[in-house]
Amino acid sequence: MRRRARRLITAPALLGVTTMLWVLLPFWLLAAAALSPLLPGRWRALRLLWIAVLYATVDSLMLVVMFGYWLAAGFGRRVRSPYWQGLHYDLVQGVMWVLFREAKRVLRLDIVTEGPSPDAYPGQPLLVACRHAGPGDSFTLIHALMHWYDREPRVVLKDTLRWDPGIDVLLHRIPARFISPNPGEGQDLESQIRALATDLDDDDAFVIFPEGGNFSEKRRTKAIARLRKLGLERMAVRAEQMTNVLAPRPGGLLAALDAAPEADVVLVAHTGLDHVLTVGDVWRELPMDKQIVMRWWRVPRTEIPTDRDGRIDWLFGWWEEIDAWIDANRPVQPV
Repeated sequence: MRRRARRLITAPALLGVTTMLWVLLPFWLLAAAALSPLLPGRWRALRLLWIAVLYATVDSLMLVVMFGYWLAAGFGRRVRSPYWQGLHYDLVQGVMWVLFREAKRVLRLDIVTEGPSPDAYPGQPLLVACRHAGPGDSFTLIHALMHWYDREPRVVLKDTLRWDPGIDVLLHRIPARFISPNPGEGQDLESQIRALATDLDDDDAFVIFPEGGNFSEKRRTKAIARLRKLGLERMAVRAEQMTNVLAPRPGGLLAALDAAPEADVVLVAHTGLDHVLTVGDVWRELPMDKQIVMRWWRVPRTEIPTDRDGRIDWLFGWWEEIDAWIDANRPVQPV
């Protein structure tokens, strides 16, 4: 669906849902409070209701503010200029701070970081490759890069996120790309990624999730079968040994390496929210009372092979290390 047509559906729908949530909030509060004694955990229904109301409200307010930006930027003529992009980055940093603060408080989350985080080497563009295991990891990573380490992320995201109108509008105004993990014929995604990773500033962080989607056993099996279909038996065997991650798809990261020869690579893994992928998962886990551990590794450019086959082997090697780290650090789930 074309962008304008999609937004004519999603933006009014979001604003309508947010209005309904607030107008009928007394009813929702009474219903959630009545349900809570019947459910395990403390005030589970009320906690999830608050998260839903907060997210819808913040998303709606972000749309209103960005509409004001569009008007002030000459009806959109200058909205992608450096000045207005900076304002959009400030907006999303504020939004992420609010959402992150409330998620930590309501869901009772604690975040611990390990390894050389990006503030250990300021003034240098970075290519950030992250393990993908649900929306929580993306949320936490972007917040960390912006709020803790003062980075401006350029993000590669799945195209399904365009159905969130706030994300859709925002990421068409700052450097970002929506891509499909299974592109159609004639879609040159590597060229799009190469363009996004070109001319990184010293405070930029190009962010990509090489697995192309959240981890699941079904996707893991399909990824292994795909490697065998392509005749990559050795890679398929290595992928079978990795039980916590999907086999990485190297094309995007390799394109970014070519486009940003001055940038080191940072690899990121995490544990704590591995199995929280849907609203249903959040419902079952509340209150979470969990610790999220984020592990950072910095790889200097001089340690990265220069040939394509060597880089693919290097990437698989790092994903094997990430898989082993997850095994060693994953919290034990209660039986």
